[in-house]
Amino acid sequence: MKRIGLLGGSFDPVHLAHVALARAALEELRLSQVELIPAAAPWQRGPLRATPAQRCDMIRLAIADEPGIVLNTAEIDRGGPTYTVDTVRDLPTEAGGGRRYVWLLGADQLANFCTWREWQTIADRVDLAVATRPGTPLTPPAALQQHLAAQGRHVEILPFAEMAVSASAIRDRLAHDLPVDGLLAEPVYQYIRAHRLYHG
Repeated sequence: MKRIGLLGGSFDPVHLAHVALARAALEELRLSQVELIPAAAPWQRGPLRATPAQRCDMIRLAIADEPGIVLNTAEIDRGGPTYTVDTVRDLPTEAGGGRRYVWLLGADQLANFCTWREWQTIADRVDLAVATRPGTPLTPPAALQQHLAAQGRHVEILPFAEMAVSASAIRDRLAHDLPVDGLLAEPVYQYIRAHRLYHG
């Protein structure tokens, strides 16, 4: 059975920790590929700075030399408020059940998972794997643990060397003309400069 990782997010902008997480998932979880899924309009946060097209462009640049990591534009193509349950419902399937999806989460997302719309449906349709994130414990919410345990399932742990990188911190540094060395792929940084994104 093919196992495909799904990594959703704003990617505003995509940074090196995103790519490192996808790479780690490919190797540690033995996935066939990882799809990066930029949100159209995340309902749990404010407006995004870069346009959908710009965020997709930056992802393409970031993964150009990353075999097994691809861009999935399903949420942007669908438009409107982005709910993971809609994305999960729309996942393509293969005859005979030859494909299984693994939704990749940071520990902070895992802690909030039971606030997501129809989280039980998400948990039923995909496997869940959680990566470490600085300062956040790897403890699934009790309701999620109970829901999965009733099916003989659990949240998979993705060993991941923690990277204290966040898109919000990168945007702040760019707005103040501070260096972002080691945070962004060089082609992504050059794209940001060329399009004057996140300045001021």
